[in-house]
This record gives sequence, C-alpha cells and structure tokens, in this order.
Amino acid sequence: MIKSVIFGCGGLVLKREEVKFFSSVNPWGFILFKRNIKNPTQLRALTDSIRNTVGRDIPILIDQEGGRVERLSKPHWRSWMPAMEQMSLVPEELSDRAMWLRYRIIGEELKTVGIDVNCAPIGDLANSFTHSVLLNRCYGKTPDVVIRAAKACASGLLESGVLPVLKHLPGHGRAKVDSHLDLPKISATRNDLSKSDFVVFKNLNDIPLGMTAHILYEDLDNKLPATQSKKIIEIVRTELKFNGLLMTDDLSMKALTGTFEDKVKKALKAGCDLILHSNGNMAEMDEISQFCGSLSPERNKFSDMVLRKRKTSSSIDIQKLINEYDVIIDNISLM
Repeated sequence: MIKSVIFGCGGLVLKREEVKFFSSVNPWGFILFKRNIKNPTQLRALTDSIRNTVGRDIPILIDQEGGRVERLSKPHWRSWMPAMEQMSLVPEELSDRAMWLRYRIIGEELKTVGIDVNCAPIGDLANSFTHSVLLNRCYGKTPDVVIRAAKACASGLLESGVLPVLKHLPGHGRAKVDSHLDLPKISATRNDLSKSDFVVFKNLNDIPLGMTAHILYEDLDNKLPATQSKKIIEIVRTELKFNGLLMTDDLSMKALTGTFEDKVKKALKAGCDLILHSNGNMAEMDEISQFCGSLSPERNKFSDMVLRKRKTSSSIDIQKLINEYDVIIDNISLM
C-alpha cells in the first residue's frame, strides 16, 4: 500500500533506519532540501537510492523556484534572480517567454539529477503588504500577469518531464505574517477574494498538483486554516474547479497547532489528498505515518495518470534555450 504522504530525509545519503522505515511505510513521494544536496553526482545517487528503497519510480519533489527559494545553486547549478524581479525588469512582450525559458531550463537540471516534481508555480497575488517571505517570489500584482507567468512556468516544467505544483491554494498573497512562524489571518470577504486571488487559481486549475495555504480566511472559515478547512477545500474544488492532487503545505510549520495526529486527521478530513512533512525527523514521520491511509481508488487512478506525465519530455537543444534566456537578461542591464 502506498501511503498518502510525502516525506523528507535527513542528509546526503539515506541512513539505515531511514531505508528500513521508508521501505516499510512506502510514502507517495519524497521532498528534498539543501541539507540533501552537495553536488550532481551525490544528488543523483541519493534519488536513485530513494527509488531503490521503495522499489518504484516514486515522485521526488523539490522547491526550485529560483531566487530566494533555490535548493540547487552555484557552483553546480545556475542561480536565478527572484521571480518578481525578473517579471518587473524583463519587457512585457518577453516576460512570458523568459518565464518559460527559466523553468524549462530548471526542469532539465532537475531531471538530470532524478528530481521530477517542482513546487512551482506561485499563483499568489502580490500586494503592497505581502510578507517578505513571499513577496519577491510572486509574479505580479494583477491576475492577468500572474496567470500568464504561472502558465509559462508550468508549461516549461511539463515539457521537461517535471510535474509542476501550484501553490498556495486558495491564495497566500494577502498574508502579513510568515506561516512558518505563525498563523496568518486574512479578513478579506469571499466576494473580494473571488474577484482577485481566486481568479488566478481558477485559471490555473488544469495544473495536476496543488499545495494548500496554512492561512485562516476569516470570512470563509473563522476556526480552521485552509489546509484543515472542509469549507475552504470545497471552495477549491467547486468554485476554483481544481481537481488535481492536493497536498498540504509542510505540517511542521508553526501556523498549524496541535499534535501531528490532529494535524493529519484534520487535513485529510478537510479533503487534502496528500500530507507533506519535510524536515526528515524520524519520530515525527513515524507518528504521521500511523494516521495516513492510502488514496481512494478514484484518486489513485488520477495519481497514476498524473505521474505518467513525467515520462513525456520533449527533445530540445537546451544550450540554445540557455543562450536565449541569457540574451534577454543581459539586455536588461543595457536598458
């Protein structure tokens, strides 16, 4: 049985206890962080060992947005300017192409080291008050700009054989607090949200994977954050018409309170498909695994369909794309 959970691991190689645990638990996926990355050879060996441990082509995720959220970086990989900076500097007629190039190149880098799911694009609308933890990761302040950029990002990843993850449903841009540290509370009415934040996600609902926001939307549910709110997940499924596999944001974040049992049960009851826990803490993972079942037959069939998209990458001259992107970026400094 494949459990409906995504776990992290502790270091550059799997420890003996991790091999035993992961082979027994059989999580849906893994997610990697900087603590797991030294160089391309080591990283490829790690992703291979993860797949050997569970005995299948398990999806392996990463947050490779470029900019501040960049798990692969110099000297072995390219570094990228923050997405908001790129969107603001590149001429409008080239901005979508630059975003596609950026993520087509990132996708190629990820596939080379055995990573096939990237937690991007960002669908969150930036505001003047958006918390700094998110602000320069956003693509813009208007739905049209964000929709086009996010579509370009998702397309670039998919064409490289890497699955995109849309985040953070149903919209994180109004948060004034860092959800890693505390629970953001948003007072905007449902009507206001439907005319702005929700517009973006409704137009991106064909992206196959999504991630929830640990945010309390007071007009939608004044008791539970989106990750744990059946009311809000229902809005995601009906008003936003997002039918993709929906994972929680990391359960270790301090926006959520209570035991891991409580966190898992509330998220699954609300309608999330997958639990995400990323810090690699064995005791926490052991507790979480006890409360995660498997996907329903219907969602498991959908999962299989989604995962097959990883194998269809288009053949392309990647150096030509790198050169094209560099020309666009280099021309910025000449303006």
